[in-house]
Amino acid sequence: MQSFSAVETQHKAKKMKQFNLLSLFLILITFFGLANSTIVSHDERAITIDGQRRILISGSIHYPRSTSDMWPDLINKAKDGGLDAIETYVFWNAHEPSRRQYDFSGNLDLVRFIKTIQSAGLYSVLRIGPYVCAEWNYGGFPVWLHNMPNMKFRTINPSFMNEMQNFTTKIVNMMKEENLFASQGGPIILSQIENEYGNVISSYGAEGKAYIDWCANMANSLDIGVPWLMCQQPNAPQPMIETCNGFYCDQYKPSNPSSPKMWTENWTGWFKNWGGKHPYRTAEDLAFSVARFFQTGGTFQNYYMYHGGTNFGRVAGGPYITTSYDYDAPLDEYGNLNQPKWGHLKQLHTLLKSMEKPLTYGNISTIDLGNSVTATVFTTNEKSSCFIANVNSTADALVNFKGKGYNVPAWSVSVLPDCDKDAYNTARVNTQTSIIAEDSCDEPEKLKWTWRPEFTTQKTILKSSGDLIAKGLVDQKDVTNDASDYLWYMTRVHLDKKDPIWSRNMSLRVHSNAHVLHAYVNGKYVGHQIVRDNKFDYRFEKKVNLVHGTNHLALLSVSVGLQNYGPFFESGPTGINGPVKLVGYKGEETIEKDISKHQWDYKIGLHGFNHKLFSIKSAGHRNLKWSNEKLPADRMLSWYKANFKAPLGKDPVIVDLNGLGKGEVWINGRSIGRYWPSFNSSDDGCTNECDYRGEYGSDKCVFMCGKPTQRWYHVPRAFLNDKGHNTITLFEEMGGDPSMVKFKTVVTGRVCAKVHEHNKVELSCNNRPISAVKFASFGNPSGLCGSFAAGTCEGANDAVKIVAKECVGKLNCTMNVSSHKFGSALDCGDSPKRLFVEVEC
Repeated sequence: MQSFSAVETQHKAKKMKQFNLLSLFLILITFFGLANSTIVSHDERAITIDGQRRILISGSIHYPRSTSDMWPDLINKAKDGGLDAIETYVFWNAHEPSRRQYDFSGNLDLVRFIKTIQSAGLYSVLRIGPYVCAEWNYGGFPVWLHNMPNMKFRTINPSFMNEMQNFTTKIVNMMKEENLFASQGGPIILSQIENEYGNVISSYGAEGKAYIDWCANMANSLDIGVPWLMCQQPNAPQPMIETCNGFYCDQYKPSNPSSPKMWTENWTGWFKNWGGKHPYRTAEDLAFSVARFFQTGGTFQNYYMYHGGTNFGRVAGGPYITTSYDYDAPLDEYGNLNQPKWGHLKQLHTLLKSMEKPLTYGNISTIDLGNSVTATVFTTNEKSSCFIANVNSTADALVNFKGKGYNVPAWSVSVLPDCDKDAYNTARVNTQTSIIAEDSCDEPEKLKWTWRPEFTTQKTILKSSGDLIAKGLVDQKDVTNDASDYLWYMTRVHLDKKDPIWSRNMSLRVHSNAHVLHAYVNGKYVGHQIVRDNKFDYRFEKKVNLVHGTNHLALLSVSVGLQNYGPFFESGPTGINGPVKLVGYKGEETIEKDISKHQWDYKIGLHGFNHKLFSIKSAGHRNLKWSNEKLPADRMLSWYKANFKAPLGKDPVIVDLNGLGKGEVWINGRSIGRYWPSFNSSDDGCTNECDYRGEYGSDKCVFMCGKPTQRWYHVPRAFLNDKGHNTITLFEEMGGDPSMVKFKTVVTGRVCAKVHEHNKVELSCNNRPISAVKFASFGNPSGLCGSFAAGTCEGANDAVKIVAKECVGKLNCTMNVSSHKFGSALDCGDSPKRLFVEVEC
């Protein structure tokens, strides 16, 4: 029998052995973890990765604005385009739609998105915010947050700070659990807290400064092992790194001299508003902004957006942001290369990477060459690299630099990796231009529609049956919690013959902030009003027929995305804020009856939404009957449904909704967003040709005047059944003709290029064969794509035959553009020669 002390001694020995094994295990784990980790820091010149200063080129791809099956292709195309990193915001209201109820499924699977970036061998920049702006509904904030007691956003407010810290911590912990920070061996090299607060901080006074200090301390306490960013935040609290956002950031200088010059948002184009024109930023100007940034000491640059994508469902903010978030980005909404922008930037990225050592370690000297032309030299012991910039917006420059002449076009930068050869100029685009077309050759037979009315309209507007009763008018988002775009405001008014307002000429007058307002009086439709020209505070007035006795008033308020930007934007009014008045006109006398403080009934949403008529499962519900007779056109508040076969192939699918009014569209029960093809842009302000020279702004180079802001809507292949039938469901609010709806695919229809001599031309029809050469001329041809014309001199060899031999029947082809290949063009003299070519796909 062993003594107690002996047993205790053996027990201690056993525990010590277990402890030593555990310690060894932890040491090994720690060692190998550190071996795989990446040390990310910064100095005054650059972000450093494992002690090496880096030129970093990043691009924004927002995971919820595409489908998860698109992610690998988008990320690989970004990598092929010369990017080092993918940046994304994190969307709080998408992930926490109800307090403490989270959603990271499907295209909200943030971890999967980051791992997809990692699998491609790229870094990630995670902008947690959690305020994101991003033209996203409510700037990414959940509306339940606004409806918490005593809530104020983005300031010293305990309730807000607690919720912000809770969500930020959750995201950080999710990343840590999957070892996704670079300090753990993951791809995330930078993270961001808050967003563009410097633009609004003055509106918050001393509490704004205290809040941004709190943000920095809170973020720093999360110990992520990589630097934190604060974009558009001059004098950001240490150790946060401030950054620049804008169309140009070459003149930006960090407030802190120990911070590198970083650009978190280079706006590659612009977003669209309903009723607005299509924005366009040239490849020449975008490349100019990038080259100027690196010429002036920048080392990290992010494209916002690199792929814009689609605002599925109701995520578009604004208000009035369209469903398409294409942004004129290097990858278009559907994931295709937006040429020439993608290719022109790729060439620049390749050269910048070849200059990484001089740009990050070299001594910098700047030479003023006169007339707004400057040369910048970056010199190390091993190599020198140079830029020559001409920021004059009208005059080309012929300059002498280091004993050699250089022709630098207006508003351009020449890049000389060895300070000798002009390897690239931002104004000389040698990349093809792809002309996108809608292909309906495989279009299925005409859609056979069924329909049904919005069932409860009459019941709602005559019986005032609602979900809530309140005295006075209530803000729409306070009632709906943003569960729906639609809110009924209903009340009753009793009038007798002696009422002072009574006359033969009476009207309903509503002061409104509804984005769209529909009015009914005694079951009769009075009219509607939509917001135009950003005038979201307006007066609606229509003549009405009232009766002696009880009159029923029903106002349908419609929101089209909640405000996403500005100080105190969360408090901006939505819905009908009043006053609401009945007005009687008696000759020159006007008598008003204010009914704003009456008892009002509120009904959230519409019957069809609440009963999910868009769901595939609803088709079998016995109480939800659809009619296939007498298909109505131009009927308000109606539902339509049809089956269709998915277009063949792998090309992106779109649905043409031209002929419809306004509403929402679902494919197999999944919303592809709001539609509004009846809303045309104004007829003025467009140009056929855009001059890249001079500063870009969102109103420069717009096109599609007098046309629908958005006619085509992206249908992701992931939403479709390749075999069997698919279902499209429409909710039509304004009235339209569904018989005009058509499914099409997006293809490259034609390709054009205007390539300077001594360069290569690469032509591709995006996985379709090149079918014919429509035009080719080497010399001094002129014109725009689709209307090229030969010039006064041409190469001796037949350019059309040469291009046809090299390209027709192939998916892509590459040719050297030279006099050797296309023949001498003696008549051109010493003037530069170019190859203009147009091929059909």
